[in-house]
Amino acid sequence: MSMSTQFLARKLGMIIHSWRLLGSRLYQCEARLKGVRFEGRVIFQGRPIVSVAAGSALVLEEGVAVASSPRCGPLGCFQPSVLRTLAAGAELILHRNVGLSATVLCAARLIEIGEGTILGAGAMVFDTDFHHPEGEWGWNNDFARGARPIRIGRGCFIGARALVLKGVTIGDRAVVGAGAVVAHDVPAGQIAVGNPARNLSRRDTPASGPTAR
Repeated sequence: MSMSTQFLARKLGMIIHSWRLLGSRLYQCEARLKGVRFEGRVIFQGRPIVSVAAGSALVLEEGVAVASSPRCGPLGCFQPSVLRTLAAGAELILHRNVGLSATVLCAARLIEIGEGTILGAGAMVFDTDFHHPEGEWGWNNDFARGARPIRIGRGCFIGARALVLKGVTIGDRAVVGAGAVVAHDVPAGQIAVGNPARNLSRRDTPASGPTAR
């Protein structure tokens, strides 16, 4: 590659990077207007879907990174990240340096994610059943009914397309494998794999797997 071609490539890269930074600021302004509380510098790569219910709290601490653009991450983002509080009194709290890629977080009571935890492409975390039977064949949308808090510890990895269901606590440095459905607690330092997820200690895990991405 010639020097002139390299120079042009670098210049184009700088221009694209500037556009991305501007987009991140615009998306953050939109989220702030919707009621998101920022406690430090946050990065939005692409435009997430954000909604904050009246009387609820959605808090993003220093270093949180939310990826929603198709070009983000090794797997790309097939959908925007979704950050929602669904009812009055609900809390969605992302502590320092949490990373999301095409991740869905829906809190009707509490979802709290600890420092340095990352969630892979398509992971979903929700503390509610969303709908309940009503009448003979109908359904209601009382999101808070039956909701139970979810707490995910520090330095965890939640693999691609994993589901974390209501009432679950995941301990520090735990790993949830790709596609796992987690309906029970995962102790600190353990690995949860499968559907329904089962817990393995790290010494029980083969050297070649399971992978979390």
